[in-house]
Amino acid sequence: MATVSIWSGVGVSVQSALGASKTITAITKASTGVASSTAHGLANGSFVLLTVQGMYQVNARVFRVANQAANTFELEGEDTTLYDTFVSGVANEITFGTTISTISDVSVSGGEFDKEDTTTIHDSTRSQIPTVAAPTVFAMTSIWDASDAALKLLVTATALKSTRAVRITFSNGQKYLFNGYPGITLAPGGTAQTKVTTPLSFDAQARGTFYAT
Repeated sequence: MATVSIWSGVGVSVQSALGASKTITAITKASTGVASSTAHGLANGSFVLLTVQGMYQVNARVFRVANQAANTFELEGEDTTLYDTFVSGVANEITFGTTISTISDVSVSGGEFDKEDTTTIHDSTRSQIPTVAAPTVFAMTSIWDASDAALKLLVTATALKSTRAVRITFSNGQKYLFNGYPGITLAPGGTAQTKVTTPLSFDAQARGTFYAT
């Protein structure tokens, strides 16, 4: 039976800081990808944002560090066997120091592929192949609070057009992480005699990463 997660007791943490860039010299193609980074200093369980050339499947994504050694660390749970060949990249440790505690609903869209028509004059049925995927968009409603530190941080990030890593932790321990552009103006909305709300969105820049614990 599937493990059921409930939108109750959910923690939503946002990147408050990024550590110094750790140069990555290689990422293996293996059932769990291993990154080489001299004297990286990362601890098991920490989260990193990767910026990578070549192995684009891990670029702009958040990973948890596992089985770290002095000069290597695993991208926990990520099978890189069939990924493209790594060329260069960096890892930045994420500090999830800001918590959003004002969200009342979440909806998700995107992820579908654009299609390129490959039909030839010999075909009797039109054919097509997937190309690029639409970004995953998280649309949220937040209670409006002009003093809330998390909302103010996201307003600033929106104005600067800068990404923020996000970690969603469910009450059963399962986690979903992504890196995306926030969109919020903190403009108040609502109807008569109801709480004041404001819309918030995140446009993910790559696939999310998920963990069972």
